[in-house]
Amino acid sequence: MRFKARSDKRDLPEINLVPMMDVLMTILVFFIIISMTAEFNQQAVDVQLPSTESGGSDVDQPDPLIVELDQQEQLYLAGQPVDSATMAQQIQQYLAEDPKGVIVLKADYQLSYQQIVEVLGPMRAVGGAQVSLAIE
Repeated sequence: MRFKARSDKRDLPEINLVPMMDVLMTILVFFIIISMTAEFNQQAVDVQLPSTESGGSDVDQPDPLIVELDQQEQLYLAGQPVDSATMAQQIQQYLAEDPKGVIVLKADYQLSYQQIVEVLGPMRAVGGAQVSLAIE
């Protein structure tokens, strides 16, 4: 029997890089075409954005009319206790002076929603959509 003599030169596996380079070049071409198309589409659309109005809108808005409702269901307007009829008159007077005014009901967080709605309903009847609710 004859055995092959082992040589010191071991056969190293060869890595064929040509298919990998083909794939990389294909991906590169794909991304170049996509980036050119995206850039072209951005330049093709002419959008005229609306301009903002100059001047401070915060300065033009008056202070909101704040109505407070405490835990005992007592109404306060400017820190003074009022009844619901006086509150309705004050809201009408406030809105007559400034129709764009905002009325805020600050209710105590311990009140139930039913109690808040009982006050908020008549306020909305007088003030409409300008009445909002804030819970403390």
